[in-house]
Amino acid sequence: MKKKSILILITIYLFNSSLKAQNNNSIQNKEVFPFGVIEKINSKELSEERVLNIYLPQGYNADSLATYPTIYVLDGSAHEDFPHIAGLVQFMNMYNLMPKSIVVGIANIDRYRDFTYPSTDPRDKKDLPTGGGSEKFIKFIENELQPYIQKNYKTTARKTIIGQSMGGLLATEILTTKAHLFTDYIIVSPSLWWDHQKLVNKAHLFFNKHKDLNKKVFISLGKEHPVMHQVADKLVQAIKEANNRKITLFYEPILDEDHATILHKAVYNAFKALNKN
Repeated sequence: MKKKSILILITIYLFNSSLKAQNNNSIQNKEVFPFGVIEKINSKELSEERVLNIYLPQGYNADSLATYPTIYVLDGSAHEDFPHIAGLVQFMNMYNLMPKSIVVGIANIDRYRDFTYPSTDPRDKKDLPTGGGSEKFIKFIENELQPYIQKNYKTTARKTIIGQSMGGLLATEILTTKAHLFTDYIIVSPSLWWDHQKLVNKAHLFFNKHKDLNKKVFISLGKEHPVMHQVADKLVQAIKEANNRKITLFYEPILDEDHATILHKAVYNAFKALNKN
């Protein structure tokens, strides 16, 4: 009986291997569907090579005088948020719901390292032992990534950043420390609980000190842990209480979605809100 079971397993393995080989052979000579380009940067700030996935809008031509806004996507790997955000931009361009834009997906190596600043919370350190490298990652964005994109692609001054969860924490850190890096901020389900909520707890000081800040900020989250709602509300309140009329704020919780499903719908709403005439 044991020999018979082993024989069955071997047969199944050989069948699956044969089927996989057939599938591979069936696509070898197929035309590739073009969706974007891949760039690689040797980063001195991060001491590593970083991959960029870049979507170029229909009609993009390096020899044309036309220029385009740029949308930077954190969690921008090919298997993460880049394909569906770029697809969303392409879809909305078809119906003239937003300007044709270049989408730059920043592929991850260690998102917990790159998206978090050093925490004083022992639990944060235990749960995310590689955390704390956001300062270097922000320098990478400022000193290497953005200059590279501006040099090699036809861009305007309008730059949007999209970050969810830990990416939302990083986007908020950039907004409150290096706000000049982006004109538009799409912050979804930000993990502002990090480091005993330190970043969001001091946000009101920043916005009160910088009353001339001219930005568009879209904040959203799904139905999530109560602390996630608490910290998002704190960020919204800090912006509102500054009474800065130059900041255009949108706060749109989408409570029929959760932390895992919120991003696509939130970004769609953000693109519509941020591109109203």
